[in-house]
Amino acid sequence: MIQNESRLEVADNSGARVVMVIGVYGGSTARARSTRKTAGVGDRIRCTVKKCLPNSDVKAGDLVTAVVVRSKYPVRRDDGSYVRFDSNACVLVKADGNPVGTRIFGAVARELRFKDYMKIVSLASEVV
Repeated sequence: MIQNESRLEVADNSGARVVMVIGVYGGSTARARSTRKTAGVGDRIRCTVKKCLPNSDVKAGDLVTAVVVRSKYPVRRDDGSYVRFDSNACVLVKADGNPVGTRIFGAVARELRFKDYMKIVSLASEVV
């Protein structure tokens, strides 16, 4: 569950290293619980760059759109199994859904395949 003010690591070579969530495009709020909008694996989020590499196209303070590719919160699959990761991570994307970077570091969830982020899935080293 990713919500506002969450900090995520960036799993691509766009130049950003750490981003902070300032808005959730997808996701939902559960009734009678918290009214914060949360994002899971495959949801788009609006972020601001907090840490980046020097001399990169992405600068600290830039507003970017990203897709969550790993989440510490377990994701339930149709077969009843759960998958969770050690860290929260995202990949920066353009308006058309293609990644900004040319490489993806670490594993990504299989749920991205069903949400039409095939370019991210094909660039990833491992799909879990």
